[in-house]
Amino acid sequence: MKNITAILLCILLLSSLCSNKLYSQEHKLTPLNNTANTSLIQSESSKMSWLDLQDSIKTKMGEVITEIVKEEKKIYLITTVVLKNSPSKWIDSTIVTTHNFSPVYHASYNPQREMVLKFGEHITGYYLNKKTNARTKISNTVAKPFFDSNFYPQLIRFLPLQENYTTNISIYDYKPMGKIGVITATIKNTEETNIHFKGKNRRVWKIKTTDDISDNAVISIYYIEMSTRKILRQEINAGERKMIMELM
Repeated sequence: MKNITAILLCILLLSSLCSNKLYSQEHKLTPLNNTANTSLIQSESSKMSWLDLQDSIKTKMGEVITEIVKEEKKIYLITTVVLKNSPSKWIDSTIVTTHNFSPVYHASYNPQREMVLKFGEHITGYYLNKKTNARTKISNTVAKPFFDSNFYPQLIRFLPLQENYTTNISIYDYKPMGKIGVITATIKNTEETNIHFKGKNRRVWKIKTTDDISDNAVISIYYIEMSTRKILRQEINAGERKMIMELM
């Protein structure tokens, strides 16, 4: 009888582990089951210094300006990258719904390309490669719900963060030479810690993330202040190269 009981317990344990694994794979975070506190997001403007790190030596590459405008039904996110010693700007504009962050629109303009995505029952728009002048019409149908890939770094700020928090996030990305369609961003770990920032000790959530855009090869670590939910610092680890963005 004891042997039978032990076998049954093993079967139940294995069944539970498999069930949990399948649940985590299939039940990704989307606008339909969004656990973010949407009331936390407010209109704001911020500027981050973009630094390259080589052997503990920081070299400024440029600045990243982020503007968020929150209206009753829509949220507008505009990100402008100003590179050092370059007259060109990289501008991404994203519109999502206020109640659950469903994507509405995404436009991206830089010296290499132009891209416009309009989200609805179908995804429509275009992609222009400025080097070859090749223009691609975009018309996709996606059955799965998702967030815009440009918005998910902001989404992370407003999730129910706690020690050891992890989750998978469904995002849509369009890169003709890379991934097209619904892919996954992953919060690998969350921990509560302190950092010294602008002469003060700050209590932050340290969040380790990766995504399918880089085939999970690039690791980004966000330091989000617990009291304000602002991103104070972001570390980007891409193989031997390391970059840092710090709030100015």
